[in-house]
Amino acid sequence: MAYIGREPQVGNFQVCDAISVVNGQAAYTMQVGGVNVSPETANHMLVSLNGVLQAPGSSYTVSGSTITFASNLVTGDVINFIHILGSVLDLGVPSDATVTSAKIVDDAITLAKMAPGTDGNLITYDASGNPVAVATGSSGQVLTSAGAGAVPSFQSPAGGGKVGQVIVATATASVGSVTSVGSYADFSSAPTIAITPSATNSKVLIEFSGIFSAGGSSNGCDVAITDSSNNVIIATGMYGSRRHGLTLWTLHSANTSSEITYKVRGKVNSSGGHNLYLDSGTSDPLRTTFFKATEILA
Repeated sequence: MAYIGREPQVGNFQVCDAISVVNGQAAYTMQVGGVNVSPETANHMLVSLNGVLQAPGSSYTVSGSTITFASNLVTGDVINFIHILGSVLDLGVPSDATVTSAKIVDDAITLAKMAPGTDGNLITYDASGNPVAVATGSSGQVLTSAGAGAVPSFQSPAGGGKVGQVIVATATASVGSVTSVGSYADFSSAPTIAITPSATNSKVLIEFSGIFSAGGSSNGCDVAITDSSNNVIIATGMYGSRRHGLTLWTLHSANTSSEITYKVRGKVNSSGGHNLYLDSGTSDPLRTTFFKATEILA
């Protein structure tokens, strides 16, 4: 392979010329074939003095072509050999996709070597087994599994049927009557409930109780709870002229986070001047009209 500039030397092992010890001298010039040579470092040499291998750095140092022993040599000391191991070959930057897992020591990757991310992110694996970051959630959210092969996510904790809010309305005075035939109409002063669900998947528990009476024994009447668009949420029929204690309740799937107004409405099923009365009275607590809406969280 051709190189631009100096070609790296690998395994250029050289044995220095014999060196005669000078009494009281520590530094000596290294040559090979009468030419000065300069090892890369003291660690790239094998040096034997009096038959003992010397420790680089502590027993000797190197500067250029000069080796200096830790202490002056004396007459009788013998430098057996100086073996230069060759030049350092810089491996450079590995090619893309060439460093395998086997080349990395276990537990060698520190947090400082990992790519930066966002505080609060977690690492998981996608369906292909590749690492991916789980997007940071909001305060109070919980990490929710999406099952095997899907990335989990932070979500608001389930309400678990907890009560979000309660709205109550009552009436203790006369709330009027209706004479509408065949279609629902409002009682003039009946209590209403306005509630704004906190989420579209909340449900609203509607509870109503009141005393009704019809103006004729053969007059069939209907009572209903309706929403803001006058859709019937729950309804029931009643007959006869005597008073009826009526209780209605239902769990309404509102499917909205906008305000809903619930009302009690009535109708008569035949003409003839008959009325449907919703009675309340301060003198009798049992005649109190009671209306309640409770948000049930999903």
